[in-house]
Amino acid sequence: MFPSRHINRFLLVAGAVTAPMPAFAGGFYLQEQSPVEIGRALSGGAAAGDDPSTIYFNPAAMTQLQGVQISAGASALLATAHQTNRGSYRSIPGSTARVPISGSDGGNPFESVIPVPSFYATAQVTDRLWVGLGVNAPFGLKLEYDDDFFGRYDSLYTDLKTYNIQPSAAYKLTDRLSIGGGVDVQYVKATLTNALPQLSPLASTDGFASLKGDDWSIGWNAGIFYTTGDTNFGAHYRFGVSHKLAGTQSISGLTGLLAGANGDFDATAPLNLPDIATISMMHKLTPNLRAMVTGKWYNWSRFKGIAVTSATGTTNKELDYKDSYSVSVGGEYDVSPALTLRAGTMFDRSPTNPQHLTTRVPDGDRVWLTGGATFNISPAAALNVSYAHTFVEKANIIRPDSYYPAPATVTATTLAQTSGNADQVAASMTVRF
Repeated sequence: MFPSRHINRFLLVAGAVTAPMPAFAGGFYLQEQSPVEIGRALSGGAAAGDDPSTIYFNPAAMTQLQGVQISAGASALLATAHQTNRGSYRSIPGSTARVPISGSDGGNPFESVIPVPSFYATAQVTDRLWVGLGVNAPFGLKLEYDDDFFGRYDSLYTDLKTYNIQPSAAYKLTDRLSIGGGVDVQYVKATLTNALPQLSPLASTDGFASLKGDDWSIGWNAGIFYTTGDTNFGAHYRFGVSHKLAGTQSISGLTGLLAGANGDFDATAPLNLPDIATISMMHKLTPNLRAMVTGKWYNWSRFKGIAVTSATGTTNKELDYKDSYSVSVGGEYDVSPALTLRAGTMFDRSPTNPQHLTTRVPDGDRVWLTGGATFNISPAAALNVSYAHTFVEKANIIRPDSYYPAPATVTATTLAQTSGNADQVAASMTVRF
């Protein structure tokens, strides 16, 4: 029998490690952290300073918010994705033959509605000092394919959640210049599964692999804000949190010579989330009309893959993410003191490496088109609503993954074309005291 330490090459951890989908959010980063910002395609970014959600985008801009302000809301993601089999195949130990991998297209792996909640609160302590608290879910991924999915050896189920608690402070150095920062207390939890090939392609059932783990860790962020009165400038840097997930890897269902590899093992896996740098500008074209632009850079090259260590040894799922960027432009118009309309567009470059693309993170470059409104119900309360449609570029997956030591090595090569898009509906309520 083959010892279980030789089986852990199955660990296709891909995007493992937070709720909307990576296919629509740049790797597995969730842009949807503010219903107000969604309405202008994130173009307000670090410079708008007009909503408590600025705690996440640039806490230095809290100095633009008077008194105590609280915003609670959520985004609902309605996503679709489709995988087309382009000739996936597997090998047979000791043979050069290629055996087609049959199966369904896996269905739409996304739930019908995916919620992404957020909460922010700011308070002006003095004429120079502000404090705030943000709670959100900045990274996430959840997909589930049908059991007979042709790409089942690559992935079946992925559930990655992060929860970020960010106490923050801002200080007004002058009437025009402010600085701010915060601490990111972050929890991550992941569950990943995929099928395992038997040695014989004639076997009636597959093996099964799963990985579960979680971790708490701490990071930080800092920003600067400057205003001339008519023009705001903001810059913000969020340092990527480094996690070390601890949990269990499980193997079951392997038969014959592989049966001895079945079992449960303690496991750890590091997860290095990206640094994010943001530069933004907002300019008042007229007293009622504002234009905004934001550029972001994501240090995704920190995320090379997932290395899993257990009693069976250490393995690595190579992903080799690339640094990426996004650019957004938008505008707002105050129709009346009670109504503000906004719109925007964003190009969001995927960080995934085409040479290591996986059905677990079926990502592609995205273009956002968005619109939204704020209804000032009273001087103390406002309702924010937004809608966004995301166009996702099709991508081809060529993913060979090998299992078991020679001479029993089986290589399953997933060949697929991935496509999809998403709609987002978001709302929040802001109250002021």
